[in-house]
Amino acid sequence: RQLREFPLSVARVVELLAREAPGGRVVVQGWLRTARHGKGVSFLEVSDGSCMAGIQVVAEPALANYETEVLALRTGCAIEAEGELVESPAAGQRFEIRAARVTGIGPVGDDYPLQKKRHSFEFLRTLGHLRMRTNTLGAVMRVRHAASRAIRRFFDERGFLELHTPILSTSDCEGAGSMFRATHFDPASAPRTPEGATDWSRDFFARPAFLTVSGQLEAEIGALALSRVYSFGPTFRAENSNTSRHLAEFWMVEPEVAFLDLDGDAALAEEFLRAVLRELLERCGDDLRFFDQHVERGVVAALEHVVATPFERMTYTDAVARLERSGRAFEFPVAWGADLQSEHERWLTEEHVKRPVIVTHYPREVKAFYMYLDDDERTVRAMDVLVPRVGELIGGSQREHRRDVLERRMRESGLDPADYWWYLDLRRHGSVPHAGFGLGLERLLLFATGMANIRDVIPFPRTPGSADF
Repeated sequence: RQLREFPLSVARVVELLAREAPGGRVVVQGWLRTARHGKGVSFLEVSDGSCMAGIQVVAEPALANYETEVLALRTGCAIEAEGELVESPAAGQRFEIRAARVTGIGPVGDDYPLQKKRHSFEFLRTLGHLRMRTNTLGAVMRVRHAASRAIRRFFDERGFLELHTPILSTSDCEGAGSMFRATHFDPASAPRTPEGATDWSRDFFARPAFLTVSGQLEAEIGALALSRVYSFGPTFRAENSNTSRHLAEFWMVEPEVAFLDLDGDAALAEEFLRAVLRELLERCGDDLRFFDQHVERGVVAALEHVVATPFERMTYTDAVARLERSGRAFEFPVAWGADLQSEHERWLTEEHVKRPVIVTHYPREVKAFYMYLDDDERTVRAMDVLVPRVGELIGGSQREHRRDVLERRMRESGLDPADYWWYLDLRRHGSVPHAGFGLGLERLLLFATGMANIRDVIPFPRTPGSADF
């Protein structure tokens, strides 16, 4: 009954064939990766994007529309095919569909750009409306979906509540100032104060508003009422950066836990990362093997290594000392007080300890105002999780829960405590130690897939000068 009422996805057909012998009538819908019309037979490879594998449909001249419709099909056409599942005599595939009916649903123009050849990722970015039909971008999207599901599963199984934090914000979580302003003013005729400045009191929110750079501050509200929460959504940075590791819009997962210190935060981050990568290995085998074969050799082994290996822990001070003793001439000099660069992080993980590293207790000057100040007042209870090939995947900290220290740190960072009155107020009413971290989903996907450019692991990349599709 299921087959008659609704066509099966190609992934479901492949799954069934892995358990059962071929046979029976199936209906599949999808797009043609290839269409080879030979003498007396046509071979149509159908993919619907549900899995890496396509399925071959064999159409013969006995079909009523063979001459008029089937022979006109080509790469990119959308079709529906119905027929019998049979064992395939062709190499490289176990089964195929012997067509009883092939119906063209959507033709393609003569200028269809995705032909059966390798296209550069730069070229595919100009085709954001079509690039997910390719093997590589289709695999990226399936892994992205699986990672999102694994993230939610991890927190749900541990009693976390998902907190929907706002996309519009009036506070800068990081204190860096690189935020996108959100306003309903016409730039050419914004109202002015008597002094000639923009009168933000007459804007939609009666004050300056911005796209959020993080859901962390709001997640702290949730944690200090509900104990353990996480946010998972888009965040925005107005940094004019065109590197392969930066986006203007990206997705962050940010858990926050009450009564948690830095050691517990680091343990949670390690358990989280290993659990998510373990699920990707279990559920995305075909896609990950594709990346291993065609994008970066060794990517699967790298994931397996992270899942199986306990993480090393060291303080920032210890990490700097090891880097200084390395004898390496780094592009960015190593010195206590300077932030670690990607080359430093990769040396620590790839060459020195040869496994993931959690670095803790960074200098206060290189970290945000909300991180707990250590007794020496030189370092804060921050931690970064570093992995081979990518460097930092997770950044987190124990939060400053002492009101007087937090207010002092705000002023030192050039922030007006009045703008964060509610954040400070949390430290007056039942304040407790708490901690959390942030993981950029796209950075995780770079590591999981071996892709080189972060623009190619998000469906619609937003970068300086580019907000297409």
